Amino acid sequence: MKLLVTGGCGFIGSAVIRQILGDGLTGSDKRVFECQNGRDQPLHIVNVDALTMIPAELARAAVPSRSKNYTFIQADIRDAVGIDSIFNTHRPDAVMHLAAETHVDHSIQHPKGFIETNILGTFNLLNAALAYWQGNGQPAGFRFHHVSTDEVYGRLGDHGRFSEESCYNPCNPYSATKASSDHLVRAWFETYGLPVVMSNCSNNFGPFQLPEKLIPKIITCALDGKDIPIYGEGKQCRDWIHVSDHAIALIKVLLQGQIGRSYNIGAENEMNNMELTRQVCNILDQLRPQNSSYSELIRMVEDRPGHDFRYAIDPSRIQKELDWQPKITMDIGLKDTVKWYLENRDWWNPLVDKQSG
Repeated sequence: MKLLVTGGCGFIGSAVIRQILGDGLTGSDKRVFECQNGRDQPLHIVNVDALTMIPAELARAAVPSRSKNYTFIQADIRDAVGIDSIFNTHRPDAVMHLAAETHVDHSIQHPKGFIETNILGTFNLLNAALAYWQGNGQPAGFRFHHVSTDEVYGRLGDHGRFSEESCYNPCNPYSATKASSDHLVRAWFETYGLPVVMSNCSNNFGPFQLPEKLIPKIITCALDGKDIPIYGEGKQCRDWIHVSDHAIALIKVLLQGQIGRSYNIGAENEMNNMELTRQVCNILDQLRPQNSSYSELIRMVEDRPGHDFRYAIDPSRIQKELDWQPKITMDIGLKDTVKWYLENRDWWNPLVDKQSG
């Protein structure tokens, strides 16, 4: 069985590949997910990534490139001709589409790149997948798994959770482009019959996350003795899930999810940004103590435009239909994550330097 993964060098994509190939590097990533593909043969990964967010040498650290069941192709999903060629050459049995521009702040400053990658790139993939599927007799086992975010639903008040029936209400350019790509995927299913499955997940954390994201930003700023910036009053609430739990959920959706159906993925770990920041600082105080608490570096900064107040996922569909449950608690996951960043400065420091430059 051959699986084409887009964005496989990214944070979530690399976690999926490590789970499938069983080459986990640290902690929970060492767990091997038993893929029940029903063919009595290994699952071969074709990883397509443009390497726009991460240099090749850092990508190689995140993805196990030594496996004979792994192929890497540097390509951009915005290149329709190139994507068509990859389908025709590698003939995948399934697609897991993770490639996307994801940073909200960047989308506010430079929305065009998000439109080109998240919308037009998804359009290119859908067209390539449809042509390949139709041109090969519409094989029954083919699937196109589109991976999305809970941010497409917009903001919640103090109560309630997002379900698969929640209305879309994106509030920033990033979430608007992901919502657009979700609608395209559903349209290609309804109009052309392309066999798709979809998933929308809450905030992820864990090893190999770019330092521009909240948890690694807290850690890296603290370790460098820099201010830890927190938007507004820090009361924005998010539902957090460890990336390894998400990776296993994605594989379950791909292999067992009902065609045309979407699945919300969350670990029911709600925490506001200030609570989270203080917890990370407390862990750092324990693991790398200094004269004063790292929490003294916290600084409140002006809130960003279109900042959603609260996200929360109702994961009951994936729990009931696919028998999935998160395994990693917030306390254990956060401590393991902080340890990873403490032990892997060589990986994240060049990315921090790149941001600063």
